[in-house]
Amino acid sequence: MPTPEPVEADPSADSNADRNGALDPTESESRTTPAPGVGAPDSTGGTAGEALQDGTDTPADPPDSGDAPEAAATAAEPGSDAPSRTDLLPSPLIVLLLGITGLAGWLSWTRAELDWGSDGSTVYLPFVFVLSGWIVSVALHEFAHAALAYRFGDRALRGSGYLRLNPFRFRELFANLVLPVAFPILGAIGLTGPASYLDHTAVPGRGRRTLVALAGPATSLLLAAILAGVVSTLIEPEARTNNWALAGLMYLCYLNLTTALVSLLPVPGLDGFDAVAPYLPERAVRRGRAVALFGVIAVFGVLWFPQVNTAFIGLMLHVLALAGFPQIDVNLGMVVFQFWGL
Repeated sequence: MPTPEPVEADPSADSNADRNGALDPTESESRTTPAPGVGAPDSTGGTAGEALQDGTDTPADPPDSGDAPEAAATAAEPGSDAPSRTDLLPSPLIVLLLGITGLAGWLSWTRAELDWGSDGSTVYLPFVFVLSGWIVSVALHEFAHAALAYRFGDRALRGSGYLRLNPFRFRELFANLVLPVAFPILGAIGLTGPASYLDHTAVPGRGRRTLVALAGPATSLLLAAILAGVVSTLIEPEARTNNWALAGLMYLCYLNLTTALVSLLPVPGLDGFDAVAPYLPERAVRRGRAVALFGVIAVFGVLWFPQVNTAFIGLMLHVLALAGFPQIDVNLGMVVFQFWGL
């Protein structure tokens, strides 16, 4: 068997090895020093490199700082300005009020209170019927303001009693519930408080602000027309009745009619002032809204005087007669409502 010949070493390989062994100190140090985050101990006692090799706890890529503003804007979009169906969801309380109104009306129709031992000289069911029906009317009046303002961009009322037809959660409870309830009791006048809860600056355009102000009186006028139609259907023209429920419907019709007509006066605190406010100087508007509550009370005070009140009721009856409802007897409704005056 032939003997292999010895292989001679390549002198160029030795020279390359010498060159590789004689590296620059800084280059050698960079090779031996681990890169930041690689081989460095982590909070668990291992190294990031070991974690990467094991396939566990893979570090997530750092978020791009350029995407942060877009992500924040996307997260903020579903909040303030986006309308929701639940914003206009009626409160269960309005259903309860409607139920009380219907029950009291039916008991007034059947004169059930006489079967309970009453002699008929003082009855309370018509008062409950009219009072609960009037609170529902006030809630609808304020809802018309709030819903149209919400439609035009006012989101400040979201979740409030105005949009959910809950008068007991009105933000201005005294002005928008206590006073409207007190007016018919004290002076047989239907009138609502100032709509100071609206953010007029959130509604763009003067025309839209005027529409928001007129939405309340329009709703009250519509309610008065519906009630007058019901009464005229049940009672023949020129006929009279002593039915408690019909008397209550007459009085509710009268209260809504007075609310619609008196609210149109351009007096601070009334809807008529808010309707013309977009066309007035800003200084005059600020002064008017600062005394809005006193303006409503002043109007009621004038109409409360006996002579003025009698003339006002006569005017309302004349308006109803011209509208084709001569059979509506407001005095009968006033008698069954204000039982303490008997």
